[in-house]
Amino acid sequence: MALYLITGIGGFIGSSLARALLAKGDQVRGVDNFSTGNRQNIAEILDRIDFREADILDLEAMHKACAGVDFVLHQAAIPSVPKSVLDPLGSNRANVDGTVNVLVAARDARVKRVVYAASSSAYGDTPTLPKHEAMKPDPISPYAVAKLASEHYLISFYRCYGLETVALRYFNIFGPRQDPSSPYSGVLAKFITLMLRAQQPTIFGDGEQSRDFTYIDNAVEANLQACTAPATRAAGQVFNVATGTRFTLNETFKLLQGMTPYTGQPKYGPERGGDIKHSLADISKAEAALGYKPKVDFEEGLRRTVEWYRRS
Repeated sequence: MALYLITGIGGFIGSSLARALLAKGDQVRGVDNFSTGNRQNIAEILDRIDFREADILDLEAMHKACAGVDFVLHQAAIPSVPKSVLDPLGSNRANVDGTVNVLVAARDARVKRVVYAASSSAYGDTPTLPKHEAMKPDPISPYAVAKLASEHYLISFYRCYGLETVALRYFNIFGPRQDPSSPYSGVLAKFITLMLRAQQPTIFGDGEQSRDFTYIDNAVEANLQACTAPATRAAGQVFNVATGTRFTLNETFKLLQGMTPYTGQPKYGPERGGDIKHSLADISKAEAALGYKPKVDFEEGLRRTVEWYRRS
């Protein structure tokens, strides 16, 4: 039985990781300051975890949180491109300074491995598809720059201090417990909740932008595999976490029309600053090194997510 620390445990990814670990019989400690997370996401498991309400910018709190921990799953962030464009200083503090605090605390506590929620936004808007880890990063937004900087910090902590680190570049993770009312949430959470109420969703741009949408269960599996993969293959490395397929927002809207009561058309608005046009991952490196293979495809993930929001 291992002890895992999940930063950002109140988020939909963090809370999903917690449930998966508890189901395996492992121990879970979590921290969150609820700046973007939701208390409701962990309400039903609160009596089964060691939860500390804390900010990753508080180094003393991170030292206490890392004490005795085997693995750190670092999910805490302000995960928003638009927010970072409006507030680059706040984005940098949470997404870079906070990550360094977590790494310092993990190093000092002799944690076995830190697995980090990196971002596909590091690739930028280069036309080459699919995106692979050997490509030169070309981040556009302050958020993307911050997430890439944290990747470099992870690698440097492995090289300088021997702290095993793995960075997982998430490609548009979606699923239950994403907060559709949050300005930070993904497009699918907003689409689904509006269309279930037969309300019109807004597509920013022409809708032909495409994404490698990745259901939450795939991301959870990748995190668990990243903890246990041999260090010779995983430590100090960066991996894409995605499905290797892509759908446009227009295609996604049509799929959701078949799963919700909404029969109208979407509203189209201006493109958002810092957004990329197309996203598609090459996942062969994660397959080879981690044994990662997406188990839930996009359409099945959509169906599960719609059903969860319908019940909720």
